[in-house]
This record gives sequence, structure tokens and C-alpha cells, in this order.
Amino acid sequence: MLKELKEACGVFGVQDFEGRKVFPYIYWGLRSQNHRGHQSHGFLTFDGEFHVHRGLDLVPKIGREEIQGWLDRLPGHVGIGNIRYTTSGKTDEQSLVRGAQPLLIQSEKIGVAISFNGNIVNNSQLRRELKKKFPDFFCECDADLICRKLFMGMKNGGLVSSVRACMREIEGAFSIAGVTKNGELFAFKDPHGIRPLCCGHSEDHKIHAISSETVGLDINGFEHGFEVRPGELVTASKDGFTREQLIRGEKKALCGFEFAYFSRPDSTLGKKHVYEVREDFGRNLGREYSEIAKKVDVVMSIPETGDDAAYGLHEETGVRWERASRRHRYVTERAFILLQRERYSTIDRKVNILDRKIRGKSIAVVEDSIVRGDTTKVIVEKLRKHGAKKVHMFITF
Repeated sequence: MLKELKEACGVFGVQDFEGRKVFPYIYWGLRSQNHRGHQSHGFLTFDGEFHVHRGLDLVPKIGREEIQGWLDRLPGHVGIGNIRYTTSGKTDEQSLVRGAQPLLIQSEKIGVAISFNGNIVNNSQLRRELKKKFPDFFCECDADLICRKLFMGMKNGGLVSSVRACMREIEGAFSIAGVTKNGELFAFKDPHGIRPLCCGHSEDHKIHAISSETVGLDINGFEHGFEVRPGELVTASKDGFTREQLIRGEKKALCGFEFAYFSRPDSTLGKKHVYEVREDFGRNLGREYSEIAKKVDVVMSIPETGDDAAYGLHEETGVRWERASRRHRYVTERAFILLQRERYSTIDRKVNILDRKIRGKSIAVVEDSIVRGDTTKVIVEKLRKHGAKKVHMFITF
């Protein structure tokens, strides 16, 4: 069982080659991916100068009367955004503020801003190397290291050589959207392609966008173009995205937890919607544990990321899927993000059990994954309290 999960962040980037303001696209692109990061958010736009806003918590709701103020503060035809759940560094409020993205480093002639999703493995080594060249360098998070490496590389060469050096020298997962001081929108992935990153465009091909998940394109009415390949750099131009394969990794290694939990069910990974893959997980469980499935009266999911696998288990086994657990829509805290003392009570309030549907029955409970096990423990206790005769846990991951 994993002790702790620190992986999810979301990125978005967009460029309008008609010169119109792009903040609304960034805003909705992040809102659609808020599930990937609850701790901080940020927007950066460029109109010859960089303009940045960062804050804690979810991407805020913007009232109609506030829109013009946001457009005035964040002008520009190109920009990036980030939602973050801490993958490195401290999690006190001051550290979260300093680690909020996008990050920006610039001098008089060179500048680069990035939005980062991933987790660097050799960060201690990179930190020591950067300290030798920049004694005052203070690293708050992994994104600091990548942004500094890119900036250093661009001082000595161009964007391509700088990104290639990052791919060769940085170990771990990184999917990045960025903007240069020349107003160039770019994106790249680590050589294994561990985190998702896709590109798309408006119907008239005047606007080009980058997103961690396809839902960020969908919500803006953009068409899905392609998934960025491992070790690939893409740059936007009025003619579309230029794609350059800088490093060829030995193997592709997209994180399986994107399918289990991180990604929205209506996002596309590979050639399938995520929910279709989750249904297949449930069917696989039904085939592998067919003898156990014969002993249960109903299938029940832990909402909502267990729903699709529960449907697949139901389809494979023919056992009724009973929607006997319902999530309180506005209790949104993630259990594994909370402090231990808060975790039990939040989980207990988050999921409601319909006791008449499970009393006296043998239940197949379908869960997408176990991280700390807190949710699983609370739900099983609640099922027994409400009269379940027997509980079988079916876990996809």
C-alpha cells in the first residue's frame, strides 16, 4: 500500500495568432482540470511583458462583474496556467505560496515561464549543481529546478538545446507548457512520457492550445490534435505545432494511475476515453474472481472514480449494480491531502450509504485504488454499521 500520493498537477497553455486576449481560455482550461490540484493555481499571460497572478486553493469562480478586471490584469495573446498539488517541498502556507506556478525567470534579454506537472527524482543532485553557479538560488519545488535549467540553457543557446539538456540531465516525470520572452508557446515531455500532455486547436486553426487532459481542450471548444510524444518538443506557430523528437526513450511509461484515478473519465488517453478503460478494469476483476462474484448479492462502488469499474464488474458478472453509495457533491476535499485528524470525519461526511439497499446482503464494493486506505476503512465500517452481511473489496489498482 502506498503511504502517500504526491503526483497530480495540471497545466494549460494557449496562443491566439489573431492577437486576442487568451485569459478566458486559460481560466476554463484550468477549471476543467481542478481535480488535478487543489492547493494552488496560477495564470501567466504575455503581451510583450509577462503578467502573473497566483493564489492558493482551487481556481476561483469569477463573477460577471469581475471579468474585465481580470482581463485588464492579465492581457496578452499567449499564456499558461497551472493547478498544483505539491509534489515536492514543504506544505505550510508560506511554502505553498512560493511554490505556486507558473514560474518565471527573466533577464533583460532572456526570459522563460513554465507550468510543470511531474516529479523529479534527482532533485538533490540538480540543486547542488545549481548552487555552485548561483549561490543565492533557493529551490522551493521541482519546477524551480526545471525553470532555472531552461533559463541557463537559453543563455548559452536556444530553446531546443536547452530542452534537450533538460531531457538528458533531469530524471523523473515532467510534462511542461511554457512561454519565452519572444512570446513563443512551447511544451515538452520527459523521455518516458510519464505524465499526459496533449495539443489541440480551434476550428479555424487560429488558436493553439496545450493541456494535461483533453477536457481542457473540450471545454474551450478546441479540437484534439495529438498527444505529445515522450522526449518531444512542440512549439506553436500560426501554421500549427512544430514537433521535434529530441530524445528517444528506451520505453514508454505513462503512469497507470492516470487511468485509475487522476484523469477525468471523459478525458482521452491513447485511443480510449478513461471511463472505457476503467470499465475494462471492472470486467477483468469479474473474470478473475468469478467464483467470489457468484456469492455476492449486489455490486456497489465507492463514488465517483469507482463507478465505471463497478459498471464493468456488473456487466461481466450479471450481478446488479446498486447505487447504494452517494457522494455529497459539495464536500470536495481529497482524503489523502488532509491532515490525519481531519481525514476520518471528512470521509465519513463525504459518502452517504443507503442502508435499506445493503442491509443483510453480501456486497461487492468496487474501489479504484488504495493509497493510505483511509477511505476504504471508513466505508467498510459504515457498511457493517448499516447491516451488510459480508463485504468483498474489489480494487482495480
